[in-house]
Amino acid sequence: MAKKKTNTESNPKRSKNDVAVGVVGSGSFATAIVKMLVENCKTVHWCVRNEYVKGAIEQRGHNPTYLTAVNFNLKNLKLTTDINELVTACETIVLATPSIYLSDALDKMTCDYKNKIFVSAIKGIIPKVNDVVAHYLRDEFKIGFRNQAVIAGPCHAEEVAMERLSYLTIATVEDETSEKLVNIFNSDFIKVHSSKDILGNEYSAILKNIFAIGAGIASGLGYGDNFTAVFVSNAIREMETFLESIYEAPRDVNESAYLGDLLVTAYSLFSRNRNLGNLIGKGYTVKSAIQSMNMVAEGYYAADSIYKTSKDKGLKLPIVDTIYSILYEGKNAEKQFKKLTTKLN
Repeated sequence: MAKKKTNTESNPKRSKNDVAVGVVGSGSFATAIVKMLVENCKTVHWCVRNEYVKGAIEQRGHNPTYLTAVNFNLKNLKLTTDINELVTACETIVLATPSIYLSDALDKMTCDYKNKIFVSAIKGIIPKVNDVVAHYLRDEFKIGFRNQAVIAGPCHAEEVAMERLSYLTIATVEDETSEKLVNIFNSDFIKVHSSKDILGNEYSAILKNIFAIGAGIASGLGYGDNFTAVFVSNAIREMETFLESIYEAPRDVNESAYLGDLLVTAYSLFSRNRNLGNLIGKGYTVKSAIQSMNMVAEGYYAADSIYKTSKDKGLKLPIVDTIYSILYEGKNAEKQFKKLTTKLN
């Protein structure tokens, strides 16, 4: 068996393109996205959070905190801590910060960003406006949907680092934008599909994090695989109900961007949202569970927004209600899940 590649130097036979693309963020998924992009792009611009991270990558060739096993050829990277430098240099900008930090990053953007394509790889609610990234970009920065894209699908950063085959869905309005993004992300270990459902893909990625917290709580409480299967089958129906109330579109929630992402986030040990729920199920307080993690579990912040939206729309979402009651109302997880079992089928 051929030895597995341990760095991001691409097959020399692969022809790289000159597309000007940049990534904002230096967490695990941002690092994974940079790894994807250097497969096809001669240079990837990378805006990291501070000079320490920038210097560490420049000296060691890898992110000092996340996915440290991924070694980059520095000839492929142009590092900066200045978002204006990156946006000015790039035609396509991938946003890959945790949702709670996005506004801090974009508020520093004073350069001309008209006609740029902004791609959201963020699977969470923006707390500042209590809304999704697509609406935040549109309302706060006048970046219309034609200049946006959303990355969705089951794609854990850890598996990208190991070059295990993963699938992405990229949602766009414009076919030309879709074709460009598919070309720069598609590789031997990343298969890319296109979609027109920007809001559906974004909301589904947010919802699956909430449901994954629930799957983790169930595991921590001692529920088995049989219950989890029923839990997930009910969760996908709640997802469909919510998505239809937000934006009706010709979507199939059984596709990988919806159901596939839900499955991997609910079951995988790489899932930070599942891990948060597991700690809560084992008896940790919500606060102590969050503090024990070194990464952001987007589902915690999303649960508040999604719950309130569902109530405003008069939706019946018993799983969302249950997770919210545990995370935000301080209710006992064991008692709440016992009640939930009577509402699932």
